[in-house]
Amino acid sequence: MAGMIKPISNVYDQLRRLPGLGSKTALRLAYHVIDMDTADVERLAATLIAAKQQIHLCSRCFNFTDKDLCEVCADTQRDQGLICVVEEPQDVLAMERTRGYKGVYHVLHGVLSPLDGVGPHDLKIKELLQRLQQGGIREVILATNSDVEGEATATYLLQLLEPLHVIVSRIAHGLPVGGDLEYADEVTLAKALENRRRLSE
Repeated sequence: MAGMIKPISNVYDQLRRLPGLGSKTALRLAYHVIDMDTADVERLAATLIAAKQQIHLCSRCFNFTDKDLCEVCADTQRDQGLICVVEEPQDVLAMERTRGYKGVYHVLHGVLSPLDGVGPHDLKIKELLQRLQQGGIREVILATNSDVEGEATATYLLQLLEPLHVIVSRIAHGLPVGGDLEYADEVTLAKALENRRRLSE
């Protein structure tokens, strides 16, 4: 970037590579890092390196963990017969925040996206099927996003799972709590209608 000295430009360039960081935010963070005490910068760098070295995938569900099994898989109080399939590790955190789900997870690490060259073999689909073949699973909840790739992935998984004699369900998508109809897009409204529930007999 013009007018920026090389060391700051290098920091800026690395921050810009992070998803969700726009140009202005990356620039602000770059200057903030340079303005930090050297000890704080060293602590930040050491923390990032340690996290990268210590964190790996859970041997069962493929969530991030620093042990062989993640906390959810290792919890004997969780319902091991109920698997919620999510796209990414951060989706596990989102589900856990609801405090209402008591089963376990399976993290795909992406979605099917032929345009991006992502096919079934690039995801943890084979590992999901292996878990089911071991027995003891009664229901699989497909909790992929409601975008085109997420829906395509859910449809593909449904076709694979139906012959395995387990219940396959899909999380409902629709209007958010407190949302106004006039501001909802047509896809959201269609999903809300599709996933409506009966209130009277």
